[in-house]
Amino acid sequence: MAEKRSANGPPANGNSVGSNAYTIDLNTFSQRLQALYTHWRQHKDETWGSADALAIATPPPSEDLRYLKSSALNIWLLGYEFPETIMVFGDKHIHFLCSQKKATLLEVVKRSAKESVGVDVVMHVKGKSDDGSVLMDAVLRAIHSQVKPDGGSAPIVGHIAREAPEGKLLEMWDDKVKNSGLQLSDMTNGLSDLFSVKDKNEITCVKKAAYLTACAMKNFVVPKVEKVIDEEKKVTHSSLMDDTEKAILDPMKIGVKLKAENVDICYPPIFQSGGNFDLRPSASSNDEYLYYDSASVIICAVGSRYNSYCSNIARTYLIDANTAQSRAYEVLLKAHEAAILTLKPGNMVSAVYQAVLAVVERDAPELVPNLTKSAGTGIGLEFRESGLSLNAKNDRVLKAGMIFNVSLGFQNLQTGTSNPKSQIFSLLLADTVIVTDNGRDVATSVSSKAVKDVAYSFNEDEEEEEQPKVKSESNVKDTLFTKATLRSDNGELSKEELRKQHQAELARQKNEETARRLAGVGSGTGDGRTTVRSASELIAYKNVNELPPPRDMMIQVDQKNEAILLPIYGSMVPFHVATVKTVSSQQDTNRNCYIRIIFNVPGTPFTPHDTNSLKNQGSIYLKEVSFRSKDPRHISEVVQLIKTLRRNVMARESERAERATLVTQEKLVLAGNKFKPIKLYDLWIRPAFGGRARKLPGTLEAHVNGFRYSSSRPDERVDIMYGNIKHAFFQPADKEMITLVHFHLHNHIMVGNKKTKDAQFYVEVMEAVQTIGGGKRSAYDPDEIEEEQRERDRKNKINMDFQNFVNRVNDLWGQHQFKNLDLEFDQPLRELGFHGVPYKASAFIVPTSSCLVELIETPFLVITLSEIEIVNLERVGLGQKNFDMAIVFKDFKRDVMRIDSIPSSSVDGIKEWLDTTDIKYYESRLNLNWRPILKTITDDPQKFIEDGGWEFLNLEATDSDSENSEDSDQGYEPSDAEPVSESDDEASESESLVESEDEEEEDSEEESEEEKGKTWEELEREASNADKERDESDSEDERRRRKTKAFGKSRAAPSSAASKRMKFR
Repeated sequence: MAEKRSANGPPANGNSVGSNAYTIDLNTFSQRLQALYTHWRQHKDETWGSADALAIATPPPSEDLRYLKSSALNIWLLGYEFPETIMVFGDKHIHFLCSQKKATLLEVVKRSAKESVGVDVVMHVKGKSDDGSVLMDAVLRAIHSQVKPDGGSAPIVGHIAREAPEGKLLEMWDDKVKNSGLQLSDMTNGLSDLFSVKDKNEITCVKKAAYLTACAMKNFVVPKVEKVIDEEKKVTHSSLMDDTEKAILDPMKIGVKLKAENVDICYPPIFQSGGNFDLRPSASSNDEYLYYDSASVIICAVGSRYNSYCSNIARTYLIDANTAQSRAYEVLLKAHEAAILTLKPGNMVSAVYQAVLAVVERDAPELVPNLTKSAGTGIGLEFRESGLSLNAKNDRVLKAGMIFNVSLGFQNLQTGTSNPKSQIFSLLLADTVIVTDNGRDVATSVSSKAVKDVAYSFNEDEEEEEQPKVKSESNVKDTLFTKATLRSDNGELSKEELRKQHQAELARQKNEETARRLAGVGSGTGDGRTTVRSASELIAYKNVNELPPPRDMMIQVDQKNEAILLPIYGSMVPFHVATVKTVSSQQDTNRNCYIRIIFNVPGTPFTPHDTNSLKNQGSIYLKEVSFRSKDPRHISEVVQLIKTLRRNVMARESERAERATLVTQEKLVLAGNKFKPIKLYDLWIRPAFGGRARKLPGTLEAHVNGFRYSSSRPDERVDIMYGNIKHAFFQPADKEMITLVHFHLHNHIMVGNKKTKDAQFYVEVMEAVQTIGGGKRSAYDPDEIEEEQRERDRKNKINMDFQNFVNRVNDLWGQHQFKNLDLEFDQPLRELGFHGVPYKASAFIVPTSSCLVELIETPFLVITLSEIEIVNLERVGLGQKNFDMAIVFKDFKRDVMRIDSIPSSSVDGIKEWLDTTDIKYYESRLNLNWRPILKTITDDPQKFIEDGGWEFLNLEATDSDSENSEDSDQGYEPSDAEPVSESDDEASESESLVESEDEEEEDSEEESEEEKGKTWEELEREASNADKERDESDSEDERRRRKTKAFGKSRAAPSSAASKRMKFR
């Protein structure tokens, strides 16, 4: 397990504050220093070798990947590895012998050490030209000065006996300690016991490492090996090792949202096949080709680290397994599960291996000699914690917080075949398991080890007799392939064929999932919204005495009470401004001005009955009033006042109605003495605050449980709780003009007077200014070059500020209290982006690891991939320059999201991306009307499942059906029709053009005659009805009607063949 790699792993409990500056987490340091001294004082004679002082010497940096207890103590206590540093822990002092740079960093621990354990920290700073001899003598004198309690012999110094000194400094220290007259004892057991139980932060690091490891196995190793086998490629074990290592070091490529700088490998990934197997952790991948013929076995082992904490997984894959191999694997799987089930607090460590042995002796006693001698080891900062070996002799007691690499295997079993490469085989299974208060947690469970997921059959002739029974009985997803179905005649598979096979598998899964979900759907009632205040609640004056004193018989506007007073029959009659529907003015030829006020009357179109009108059904309502005036200026002023007052009142009532539907959020807890809020300055917000005042930038602050954005105006403030954040995005400026962070929320919030689920904070990286006048400037103009350089520097600085803010917030979200939120900033992947029209304007739409987003143009587009049922690519092919994408959500009550006008050149990239993210997609040549389709599905889900589920969208399947089955696609009619032939199309065009001209003339004459005899009331009623019908139709219906209106008369055929062609085949 040695490899040329830097030994300094990422910090475990330190924080980077600059490119070369680091800080030590003093809270963690204090807690762990106290734990060290407490354990040492309580178990001094048992595990610490009766040591009076503890000496730890960390060797210089090395390119080898290694695990040392001295380095582990550095990272566990201080958060970093301090090479060429000597630490001596005593009852009253802690001595550090190190360089000036390290001493400066360690200065901050002096106060914490004094407060937590009552010891003084003494720094011994070694100069560059100093060999450190004098400083070592001073440290040794300080150890000698410690008086033993019994007043006897010299003090005992605990050291790590197994670590040989490296480098001149440590060799000199070792010689001086041995010749100093001090007694030496091994304290390895004490450190092992100290590291054995992990705290919450350590467990979180191990869980992240384990998730990365399991995803590397599931999302990279397994597909990679399957592709190699399927395409019959010759690939060496070592090349698979290199590719897997690169995948681990770039977590985003395997769908894991962890920062690359925090991850590393535990050891070079191990791939073994072809009869040469080594189940030891120190095994390596050789340069032999991967062997995958019949009765072969492939062992894959992967280990990764997060913040220096290790995890491990191992899987064995069986290729056309015979009976002996299948039986051995089933026994190993049972034994491995028995070992994991035995891991619970209170059990002896030895009980784990005894449980394994019991299973093997019961089910396959002949395999006992081939069983590994232990069931694994403890794992953490060290890949193998020596004190926690899962063997039959370890009498330690299991405790909550212990973490194990449960690794079990059979070595050198016989298959009974004559082929030397498959004659001998071995099996190995390993998982990272955390002991919890209630039992255990398998942190690498993402990667399956069930027989149905690891046994592959490529030989159809031998499948019946050699296939394991579990495989034949399984009716769930099987990762099985056959040569007949997976390989083309020339032995090669194209990407398109591989995609089709994967999509066929996804279709089966999707139909099963949809059937289960529809079977459990209940009928919901209501939409959860509250009603707007009724007219009875809008009261201008409670009694007559509140009316303002009359001033002439003129229209008055009472701004304070939100009322207008109209002179009617000699009295000033008040009306609340909310009862006004429209107000307008006009002037005739006699210089008379008219003001016309129309009121909201219950029962008319778009003014439904409220509770007040239902109570007073016999009441008479005033619908309209008109007044005449000789003063046009006064009329204009009154109209303006009424409109302004009405607009303000309606905006306030609308905001109040919106706020009434909001989900109550928790209150923001401001950062106090624990930590300063993380800030990002001079940001703009979208959606912007209302009002006509000049827009001001603000500051985004990360507090204890949420963000706060505020500007210098006291009313411009927005709080976003961490618990309300569904997705967080960071998009640096690349080809865009802005750098931004964007939050997509679970529940709506109010930004000013706008209700929104998206909040974005951004900075413009350059001024969008165009120079007016002047000719073209030379490309070598110094001023031009300097200006471009300034713009680049500004963009880089802004991107770096945002990146630092995002990194610090990610670190904050990584704490234990936020682990259930699963929050981390996601970054759009520009290389997978494509152009399309999600709303009204064209935009560049970009996938992320969990979403499909467009964050530059408004309205924003954020689609969660896990909420997508299927995707239908419409208008694909037929020489089209672009196509459309219809996204159907798992919640069939949601409208289908359409992205139109995607360039056809993007179709292959989109298919590849959809297939990679396990989203089932279909293709159709026409646009579908999705609202009736979804209604048909929800009305009769059983029939939908019986008819094949979503397979009605499968063009290849439907093309093979009989063309005469017209009723098979009822309810799934497209919104456009396809002509049968060019000749029919031309004939119908020539005929319909003549007919349409005649029809249009007749229609225009009839319409003109009808318009002459209609009153204003009739015309208004017709317009209202038409508006109502248009509002009730969805956007897809509008599109279909517009197409029919524009092209229907010139392309429609009168024969019955047209109705048949309208069916989607």
